[in-house]
Amino acid sequence: MNAFEKITLSWELGHSTDLNIKPVRWVPATVPGAVQLDWARAEKKGDYFFSDHCKDFVWMESVFWRYRAALPEVAGGQGSALWWVCRGVDYRFLVMLDGRVIHEQEGMFSPVELNLTALGARAGSLLEVLVFPPPMAHRQAVERSQAAESCKPAVSYGWDFHPRLIPSGIWDETYLETRPARHLREIRCDYQLNESCSKVGVNLTVFLAGRGKRTVRWSLLAPDGETVFSKEKSVQGAKVCFSAQMKKPLLWWPHDQGRPALYTVCAELLDESGATVQKIEKRVGFRRLRLVMCPGGWDDPVGLPAGRRPVPITVEINGREIFAKGSNWVGPDIFPGTTDKERYRALLSEAKGANMNFIRCWGGAVVGKDAFYDLCDEMGLLVWQDFPLGGGFHHGTSPRYLQTLDRESRSIIARLRDHACLAVWCGGNELFCPWTKMSEHDAALRLLQRNCYDLDPERPFLSTTPLDGMRHGNYLFRSLAGEEVYQIFKNQSATAYVEFGCPSVASVETLASIIPEKELWPPRAGTAWETHHAFGAWDQAADSWLMLDMIESYFGPAPDLATLVARSQWLATEGYKCLFEEARRQKPYCSMALNWCLNEPWPTAANNSLIEWPCRPKPALKGVADALRPVLASAQIEKFSWKAGETFFCEVWVLNDLPTPLAGGEIRCEARVSGAIISLGLVEFPELSPNTNWRGPVLSGLLPDVLVESFECHVSVGGHPEMDSVYRLQYKKGESQK
Repeated sequence: MNAFEKITLSWELGHSTDLNIKPVRWVPATVPGAVQLDWARAEKKGDYFFSDHCKDFVWMESVFWRYRAALPEVAGGQGSALWWVCRGVDYRFLVMLDGRVIHEQEGMFSPVELNLTALGARAGSLLEVLVFPPPMAHRQAVERSQAAESCKPAVSYGWDFHPRLIPSGIWDETYLETRPARHLREIRCDYQLNESCSKVGVNLTVFLAGRGKRTVRWSLLAPDGETVFSKEKSVQGAKVCFSAQMKKPLLWWPHDQGRPALYTVCAELLDESGATVQKIEKRVGFRRLRLVMCPGGWDDPVGLPAGRRPVPITVEINGREIFAKGSNWVGPDIFPGTTDKERYRALLSEAKGANMNFIRCWGGAVVGKDAFYDLCDEMGLLVWQDFPLGGGFHHGTSPRYLQTLDRESRSIIARLRDHACLAVWCGGNELFCPWTKMSEHDAALRLLQRNCYDLDPERPFLSTTPLDGMRHGNYLFRSLAGEEVYQIFKNQSATAYVEFGCPSVASVETLASIIPEKELWPPRAGTAWETHHAFGAWDQAADSWLMLDMIESYFGPAPDLATLVARSQWLATEGYKCLFEEARRQKPYCSMALNWCLNEPWPTAANNSLIEWPCRPKPALKGVADALRPVLASAQIEKFSWKAGETFFCEVWVLNDLPTPLAGGEIRCEARVSGAIISLGLVEFPELSPNTNWRGPVLSGLLPDVLVESFECHVSVGGHPEMDSVYRLQYKKGESQK
């Protein structure tokens, strides 16, 4: 094989109850993947997501798993060596060569590179990876607090949208390659934009292995592939540094603000004849991102004692403040080893298509593979990255835990810091809460902030979410106190709504694929409906996330499954549309709205997600896309249910996130009931400055005395159908119809 050519191994997998006992049975293993899937495939088990089959995997938590593969005959030049490269093993593991331990590690986010030749490997040598049972902080109860004192993603231990199913195994790219003694190890690109973003200074550090005089060439390629500059240096040591200045760089923008321009940094190792023997490429987007205080933020509170209430959370990119609108990402599969670039692409394309510009990677889930961030770079999607502190319990201060967190966080930072999409580091989810009892004084958060400053000092760091001024919740169309979405945010004030949602039942097709036919109708607790989170998923409501009692309070009992699904999805669509638009109305004090959540790791019967597993958009995603258009005419509506003969009223708005001025126009508002059009009014709005809204008057009209299930409120802008909005609301009998 040629130098640096990747070669994959043929792996087998077995398990035993003790680390020192070898398996008695071996089955083929897919790498990257998961031990559970390999064993289920060999046993010809049915789909793990059907009915309650996921419970069949519980025993796999208690055994040791062992991968093995024989090394092939590999030809290499003089002085070359065979390396084993592994980007991730979940979670604690040993690596053995011919029965000898050559590496030991806890943590799934720190890559491993081992020089097998230097360790005595030869053709036919046996390479083994021994995976320990997943970490358990205690055995008192089977719950997510067992993930404490580890950096294992806590979601696997059971959540309100994720079953108790803890993946293990080699989950990221793994291969062999031959390397000459003198080779490039890695490159690091840093840059500094001036205040006006009109000039950039670019620095490249190239790290090398081995000794000997070599020439390194550095090239910077523009987004169109043209060479901006190219430089060469002779080097004998372990690193070489380059620097250059460039005027008027093309800037990287979120897709709704401009072009996400990406340059390519290329480092080449040349031989004596000037031929390239190795090349490393990395893409870079030049942008300056800050989190700044919202208008009026420094005035709250007024007077003494002097202090700051809201935390700076408004995103300023390249000198322009923007409204961050998007969703929470929870990881696209229970088994992260199965996720590939196309899986990421499908989901992220839906997010971009829904006019989102911001994705929060929630800390209870796995940190994504490189392909996720590459795609966000390309698509112009900003990313908020939590570290793997999921919330719900204290992560501890033991030396072993802090040592693991130190190594894991440094690996995460080093891998992601060069991505233009990466906007914010965050310590973890809901850490400053009564059930967590952490603060910024905890050693884990002090460690994370130190590592971010050491390795990525220019990027903002938040200790957790929510912080002062920010908000998590509500997660229902109607709160348990009886407040509808039309009032929930209207009665609140926040600088950022970082989590909120409306649950909906999955499609009939998805339900039929996960629930046995005899259990499908009607929905009942104690069946596969409960396994898939429709009942008992959230301790504040027994029928969450189905919320059957709430649905029936609006519509009465559903006659069949299709009707129940349609009613639930109707509520979620209008609910999400309302919540996003209301958050945008509160601009500029509010500058961020991220719903819970975009996707799901397996097919749920009911959930707050906008996309069913693996990638089937719910109707609510279209409602969100409408609410997140760069500019739209919007109606602030009072409630969901209206009666025949009642006066319908709404307040009209123009919601504008455009980076350019918006010409004035004329808004027409109508209620459309059973073919009848009731004019509510006609108003003019003025020219708007970039990124500013307009609040109009309250318009009203009398609803006719007819018997229908629903009616629509239409808000339209003359000559600009792309700004028009439609709201579907419930129509009930009036007094004269009773």
